[in-house]
Amino acid sequence: MFYEPRLRNHGLSHDPLKALVAPRPIGWVSTRGADGAINLAPYSFFNMVGERPPLVMFSSDGRKDSLQNVEETGEFVCNIVTLDFLHPMNASSANYPRGVNEFEKAGLGMDASRLVKPPRVKGIAAALECKVTEILPLSGVDAVPGPYTMVIGEVLGVFVDERILRDGRVDAGNLALLARLGYMDYTSVERVFELARPVLT
Repeated sequence: MFYEPRLRNHGLSHDPLKALVAPRPIGWVSTRGADGAINLAPYSFFNMVGERPPLVMFSSDGRKDSLQNVEETGEFVCNIVTLDFLHPMNASSANYPRGVNEFEKAGLGMDASRLVKPPRVKGIAAALECKVTEILPLSGVDAVPGPYTMVIGEVLGVFVDERILRDGRVDAGNLALLARLGYMDYTSVERVFELARPVLT
């Protein structure tokens, strides 16, 4: 089959595009508004996009609290989600009214960050403390803005629970990192293998 996403002419019960561009890491983004209100929300349109400087992005569908908060304060934390946080992460995805603290709704504690004001999730394996560098409304080839806005931030600080380190490296095999597939499907990393790049001589 072949289809054009704009025309939605796939003939299936659901568009398969997000199921094909997968798995996608989940950025569990904590923010703080100018009024001090705390927000926590998961984003599957999230990834690292550069190393020098270290940059991460998340993309918001509509004007959600996370977007409004980073516009006001310029800071956010990306909590790295592992399988043991599956249900609290999902609980925090509910469409609560502005001002509701999703940490509390999901039964989560908060730990203070070092370099930014938004807290990280208590007990999380790793978290990235970020300052906003760009906020970009996204548009297609016709230049008509869509509903998504991409937030890019520089990672100023990285919290790593030393229990996930082994021989100086993150032990990905024991982390069970959580990722989003298509539809309502998720996966966790269970199999890890090394593959060296070819060396041209």
